[in-house]
Amino acid sequence: MTHVVIVGAGPAGLAAAGHALAAGAHVTVLDQADAPGGQYHRGASHRFEGLLARCAWWPESTVWALEGRRVHVLRGPADGTDRRRRTLEPDALVLATGAHDRVLPFPGWQLPGVFTAGAAQALAKGEGVAVGRRVLVAGAGPFLLPVAASVLDVGAGIAAVLEANPARTVLRGWSWRAAAHAGKVTELVRYAGTLARHRVPYRLGRAVVEARGDDRVREAVTARVRADWSVVPGTERTCEVDALCVGHGFVPQPELAVAAGCVLDGGFVRVGDDQRTSVDGVFAAGEITGIGGAGAAAAEGAVAGWAAAGRTPDRTLLERRDRTRAFARRLAAAHPVGGAWPGWLREDTVVCRCEETTYGELKTAVTHPTAPGPHALKLGTRAGLGPCQGRMCGASVADLGGGAERHHRPIAQPIRLGELAEPKENP
Repeated sequence: MTHVVIVGAGPAGLAAAGHALAAGAHVTVLDQADAPGGQYHRGASHRFEGLLARCAWWPESTVWALEGRRVHVLRGPADGTDRRRRTLEPDALVLATGAHDRVLPFPGWQLPGVFTAGAAQALAKGEGVAVGRRVLVAGAGPFLLPVAASVLDVGAGIAAVLEANPARTVLRGWSWRAAAHAGKVTELVRYAGTLARHRVPYRLGRAVVEARGDDRVREAVTARVRADWSVVPGTERTCEVDALCVGHGFVPQPELAVAAGCVLDGGFVRVGDDQRTSVDGVFAAGEITGIGGAGAAAAEGAVAGWAAAGRTPDRTLLERRDRTRAFARRLAAAHPVGGAWPGWLREDTVVCRCEETTYGELKTAVTHPTAPGPHALKLGTRAGLGPCQGRMCGASVADLGGGAERHHRPIAQPIRLGELAEPKENP
């Protein structure tokens, strides 16, 4: 029986598991979280109990290294001191590691009370905690809508939801016809109704360009922005808030794919028609192959799971995958990141929060006549080399001229020296 290991239990990984099981494979599913579902299905793990009962389900499991298809795992809470080291050698490996929030830097974004949109939603859905009493949700993309709904559900007040792209840009890619094609009309109506009931305005072409406060965020400065996200002078307004939720789309988490030796294309894992990567026996699905939302991720996961089990995906699976990908491309066109956003920054604006590298320092290094290239630039400014390893600032540093290199790291996730030195595996 073919053994398929799936890393990630979000929409892509769970769909891969279901289809690999249907194809007759033995399936092991790993995830760092203690419950399945990922960000999208957070709080609804009970929906997957039947599926995971037919798998080997490994929650709280961190893949810290890959050698081809050999998977090195630490089992136990990430902050625990007694994690168990295990190794799996499956016939096929499906990587469904997802993506994380992208937040563009702006003056004051490092203040307490400024949250990524995903973090605010996770606190609301997972813990029932509101990030504040008067919250502003801002950035770009349809994800702002479910975030706002989740924050409202736990009793917070929302001042407004701000989409930075103007109406013309949004409508160019996003339409009711496209929504109907992807089955998204019901979701749109539900979110629109939620905002209307709570009298929350939804404003296009406006962005947060500064957060102000001493001990925490107290005010958000918003401004009207053009299609390229340059600020329209004189349109700045100040809004009193005690929390700010910001998200400018997503960036993939391809670290394990890079560790496995997979080829990237524009920062995403390159896959074939059956989600096969450039490495034999390794498949990829979901946001690490292209940001497309839960529907696209699940469709790709279905194809990957079937193919990883040694079966040829049928036309129905492929057509569904292609249809969701087409919708994802329309959304990308509707909610792009404007190239003029660096105009929001000041010389002292922190770009890399881990290393406290400022925009001025990075700009000086990039424009210096002897600028040595992205890798040396990062070594010189430390941007992207802190504890988060560029997950928060990497895309922004790349936009500002710091390159977008992805280097193979033998150790893809933090591991204690004692765990690394353990001479044999723990059962």
